[in-house]
Amino acid sequence: MRVLLVGAGGVGTAVTRIAARRGFLTHMVVADYDLSRAEAAVTALKERGDRFSARRLDASDEDGVRRLLAEERCDVLLNATDPRFVMPLFRAALAAGAHYVDMAMSLSAPHAERPYEECGVKLGDDQFALAGRWAESGRLALVGMGVEPGLSDVFARYAADELFDEIEEIGVRDGANLTVEGYDFAPSFSIWTTIEECLNPPVVYEKDRGWFTTAPFSEPEVFDFPEGIGPVECVNVEHEEVLLIPRWVDARRVTFKYGLGDDFIAKLKTLHELGLDSTAKVGVPGEDGAVRVSPRDVVAACLPDPATLGDRMTGKTCAGTWVKGTKDGAPREVYLYHVVDNRWSMDEYGSQAVVWQTAVNPVVALELLATGAWSGKGVLGPEALPPRPFLDLLTEYGTPWGLREQG
Repeated sequence: MRVLLVGAGGVGTAVTRIAARRGFLTHMVVADYDLSRAEAAVTALKERGDRFSARRLDASDEDGVRRLLAEERCDVLLNATDPRFVMPLFRAALAAGAHYVDMAMSLSAPHAERPYEECGVKLGDDQFALAGRWAESGRLALVGMGVEPGLSDVFARYAADELFDEIEEIGVRDGANLTVEGYDFAPSFSIWTTIEECLNPPVVYEKDRGWFTTAPFSEPEVFDFPEGIGPVECVNVEHEEVLLIPRWVDARRVTFKYGLGDDFIAKLKTLHELGLDSTAKVGVPGEDGAVRVSPRDVVAACLPDPATLGDRMTGKTCAGTWVKGTKDGAPREVYLYHVVDNRWSMDEYGSQAVVWQTAVNPVVALELLATGAWSGKGVLGPEALPPRPFLDLLTEYGTPWGLREQG
């Protein structure tokens, strides 16, 4: 399999370190707008042969991406950029006749009049609008194939197939006890993406009502996370699972809640109140006159790069899917989960826990596609494909998942 990896940040670099240990990969072109980042990722892998090369690429240049896919004879485009670049990369892969995998879906837009009650443009709507063309091409666009979304969706399908007869609720629950020494505020993942998903109206699905929205940080609950993380308050956040799972899994209700903490929420609210979450460019004075910049990009530039925090970070992160329903006529509740200890991921791969946990899942998916254990055409989420091969291979990668009976 020949892969074009677009994005050599923390997640993209972790992808290369994981993929380098697997035999399914024929060649991976690591492409980034900053060539030095792509080259750094590849240089670190030189001891593993010549299966990796670096190229400069503007992810917003649809024609340029298409040409590179053709030039390098790539079978798959793996998108490791932030969601702003989903659609040009998605369209370029379609035009080039390549398969496509991403970890975050096309952006949403709030309802103009009732943002905290009704959906406007939903996450992934722009991608699913092209599902017919993808199906006609015979190619697969596997969307939302990170950890959340991604592994969490695989868990949902596994629960539906093997653990339950009827499902009342599927709730993705994410929590951690990670701390970063020396920083009062240092998000462990892209602040651009974090702002997007946390300050947008969260989406909830109910079978009798469909998709609807609530206010940010609504419906707080305390969830007890496994392997020593413990109780964490979680709140509603906009996330792809709520838009994906109901398409393939029958459940009465689907939610996503994230353990953010009061301090983190307060800082996000302050950014919003000051307008610093905006992506619209504003004019600021520069040495050669006014410069137009996005406030959100300025915030991102002022914060430490999440990929560089691993040496200062301690603790564990947990991604998982809580499911409530019935089996053989009796009530049942389970939590399917995946925990990564930052010390382990740094010692084993040199990548901090959150970016490593995100990166491992698309690599597992690529291997399943390469071997034919997974296949399909059109625009599909992870829950559209059989879960057992994925979970077995994830364990083979040395990072097992867990199941906890609740109650």
